[in-house]
Amino acid sequence: MTEAALRREVLRKRPDYLIPALTGVLLLIGLQAVYSATFALGVRQYGSVGYFVTRQSMWAGVGLIMFIVGSRVNYRRWIAWSPWIMLGCLGALAAVLVPSLGLTRYGATRWLQIGPFGVQPSEFIKLSLILYVSAWLATRGERLRSWSSGFLPFVIIVGLVGGLIMLQPDLGTTLIILFVTAILFFVGGADLRQFLVLAVAGLAAMAMLIAGAGYRSDRWEAFVNPWDDPAGKGFHIIQLLIALGSGGVTGLGIGASRQKFFYVPGSHTDGIFAIIGEEVGFVGAILVIAVFAALVWRGFKVASAAPDQYGGLVAVGITCWLGFQALINIGGITRSIPLTGIPLPFISYGGSSLAVSMAAIGILFNISKYGLPSRQVAPAPA
Repeated sequence: MTEAALRREVLRKRPDYLIPALTGVLLLIGLQAVYSATFALGVRQYGSVGYFVTRQSMWAGVGLIMFIVGSRVNYRRWIAWSPWIMLGCLGALAAVLVPSLGLTRYGATRWLQIGPFGVQPSEFIKLSLILYVSAWLATRGERLRSWSSGFLPFVIIVGLVGGLIMLQPDLGTTLIILFVTAILFFVGGADLRQFLVLAVAGLAAMAMLIAGAGYRSDRWEAFVNPWDDPAGKGFHIIQLLIALGSGGVTGLGIGASRQKFFYVPGSHTDGIFAIIGEEVGFVGAILVIAVFAALVWRGFKVASAAPDQYGGLVAVGITCWLGFQALINIGGITRSIPLTGIPLPFISYGGSSLAVSMAAIGILFNISKYGLPSRQVAPAPA
């Protein structure tokens, strides 16, 4: 079926409007939570109550433009564009490591200064890698099961990206990239033995990375028993748990958080879910989780109905990325897993994360517009 014929078929297909609706709910929750968590910090650091929420709103506007572009461009066009986007993101990742270009914050060099804003290339590499790897996998066919023409090139591609990110360093983003690309590799048709080798190698590498840096070992010790050092290693997680516990069932009320007054480190970034739990309680926190779960469900529905392998892989990659990132963030705050320091999608303060997540949702929404009659078999992309 030609692209023109495919477009004629999809004109009759209703797109999944629930995807942008759920995203909009998360975005509004995020703007309110950012304002609540930062008005004191804004006054203290910048003399402005609305400093942080104003910047987040500006990035939300950028994200809306990126969503519109992603939703209107035929998703198959990304097949040809993805290598160039990937090269640009790799160049930006390398530029971060140049002392005169990279911007260091909180002991890590992850940003490029562009005008008044700091842009984080590692956020954009998530989407570009999904687009590129999906296109690469869709063209491999049976060659993907070969160790020399399937497994090895895949490891080189992902290893290069992961290595550049770990030089910043950023273990949380690296873990997300490894997880998402491994899922794509398996869904794309890899041999089970290849997938198992990849999983074992990934777990071994993660263990060495944790053991090789003192602050990562401290996070593990804080996860195991934060009360051994409540004023040191365990301070962060204890304050997060106090915030969640203080909210009870229904919360203290919107804007009434006490832990945001300089008790919870990163209360507007990685720790924002704790502030949400404190203000709207267990009920509100569960509702936020439910919205994420519904978004993941719709994402997998889009993947299963995609008209070709490339569309299905991109939908799986985007869905797994956003869902896994939310799971890691919430898991760390609730002390279900060790803290890793990654943002909660659409909610945490951070322009790069918000903008690229909105772009990804736009592409996912575009894929939902396309489908083939159930009697037809979807062709692989050229």
